[in-house]
Amino acid sequence: MQSAQNVSTTANMTRVEALLGQMTLAEKIGQLTLVEKNSITLDDVETYFIGGLLSGGGGYPNPNTAENWGAMVNDFQKRALNTRLAIPMIYGVDAVHGHNNVFGATIFPHNIGLGATRNPDLVRRIARATAVEVAATGIYWNYAPALSVPQDLRWGRAFEGFSERTELVAEMAVAYLQGLQNPDGEPDLAAPTAVLGTPKHFVGDGGTAFGSSTTFIAVQYLLDQGITDVDEAMLRSLHLAPYFDVLAAGARCIMASFSSWGGMKMHANRYLLTDVLKGEMGFDGFIVTDWEAINQISGDYYEAVVTAYNAGIDMNMVPFDYKKFIHTLTQAVNKGDVSMERIDDAVRRILKVKLELGLFDRPYADKSLLPHVGSQEHRQLAREAVAQSAVLLKNDGNLLPLSKDTRLIFLAGEGNDIGLQSGGWTIEWQGKPGPSTTGTTVLDAFLDSDSTDSLVVFDRFGNFDDQVTADGKPLQADVAVLVLAEHPYAEGRGDRESLMLSDADRELVARVRARAKKLVIVLLSGRPLIITDELKQADAFVAAFWPGTEAAGITDVLLGDKPFTGKLSFTWPRSMDQVPLNGAKDKGEPLFPFGFGLTT
Repeated sequence: MQSAQNVSTTANMTRVEALLGQMTLAEKIGQLTLVEKNSITLDDVETYFIGGLLSGGGGYPNPNTAENWGAMVNDFQKRALNTRLAIPMIYGVDAVHGHNNVFGATIFPHNIGLGATRNPDLVRRIARATAVEVAATGIYWNYAPALSVPQDLRWGRAFEGFSERTELVAEMAVAYLQGLQNPDGEPDLAAPTAVLGTPKHFVGDGGTAFGSSTTFIAVQYLLDQGITDVDEAMLRSLHLAPYFDVLAAGARCIMASFSSWGGMKMHANRYLLTDVLKGEMGFDGFIVTDWEAINQISGDYYEAVVTAYNAGIDMNMVPFDYKKFIHTLTQAVNKGDVSMERIDDAVRRILKVKLELGLFDRPYADKSLLPHVGSQEHRQLAREAVAQSAVLLKNDGNLLPLSKDTRLIFLAGEGNDIGLQSGGWTIEWQGKPGPSTTGTTVLDAFLDSDSTDSLVVFDRFGNFDDQVTADGKPLQADVAVLVLAEHPYAEGRGDRESLMLSDADRELVARVRARAKKLVIVLLSGRPLIITDELKQADAFVAAFWPGTEAAGITDVLLGDKPFTGKLSFTWPRSMDQVPLNGAKDKGEPLFPFGFGLTT
């Protein structure tokens, strides 16, 4: 007796083969084409049988509302369904810490913070909430989770990694994938709020060597898209291992990496993409490229396309000149440089996943889900995640939690900036300072808290000269809370040679320290930074990473409404001499080891 799942799989494959048997070459190649939404017209979605569309970072409609997102995606979908075979397109987005391109959506902590929670159930619930907000806008494909195992904190994508340790990355990534794809706790991609996950970037993106990148996009990248210079045994044990876990958990789409291994770009690596991933590991979903990544294979575009498809790429994130790609791949098939068998294999994989995802039955946005976007329930979950991800690095005299009898608190630094606390991949690709979306800042949280009657005085620059005693002397705060923030970034633009705090930050520490009896420093960052000297000046020090929109989770732990429980998911270097951390054992003890975290 066949199970319901086997019957469904058999029916899907029958339908896939029936569609393949009717498709022209143009219709097949259309299915392999993934286009950035601002680069295509509605007419061309229909004319070229486009199989997928996406919004990159900042690829939002105007005005940027969840309702407009749904309307935009529906308009594209209508044109896809107007084609001869009515094959729905699939729309993708990088919802890497919530539906982060959408104004008003819930923004959760980045993965580096989630790794510090050591709580896979929390991560699963975050991914579930993200999936609901994404599905509310008609999008059923999320380019997450990252399976990166960052080995050099200078990498601008280090915050996308749950940890420097493979085992923790695998545990959290599986939980995240299950949250996206298993609405009721069981695999059910066809459920109305299921969203296809995309474990990325296959494989070794977190192991690139400093100075090995040749990419220049506004700035010269240093590590991102560079060379992973390790032998195959290390590649497998450190970087490939989590992919076995996510495949077992139901991964149906894998994104290839910009990086290189074995003397070639990953998008050209037939051994890893076809022999290992599709062959040895048995992956029968589809492989999607990263943004314009096959162009890096060769300066000859024809050669790049042929190489990528023969290596095992299935869907090409073009993302701009789709007509050129379609013409080139058509030419390659007609000339026999890419076989029809390879094209059919790629189309078969994509159609199978679209059917599994239920796109043929429910291709449009479900407007009834819109109230969930940025809902209080989801924001409360984000607040919970912020509290659990904060790591207490120092707490002299048990200063934290702050006494409820504290009379005067000076709050300085970036305690009132949603954009800075949310980090990269927030509304815009690189993120941006300021009120980029809605949420609660640290200042808001202090002022709204019922847990303290303290007078909170805020000045971003730590200028409290107007705070004086009755006889005109400078007033000393009982406690100063100083929020330092690493400026947002994403991908290679965040590659840094030095992880030292800025001169302005160091001056701010000294200025605020002079005006308070006790000093608490809260660091918002996408990675560990060099804080050895600043740590000495603080009575308490908290690593809060990039927490997202719900900074009340920070005041929850500062004021004792919730305990500090976070544990570092990355080793924290004492100096730049210990970077990269994979060489730190030969360079003395780090400032804080992996797993460190005080509790209250």
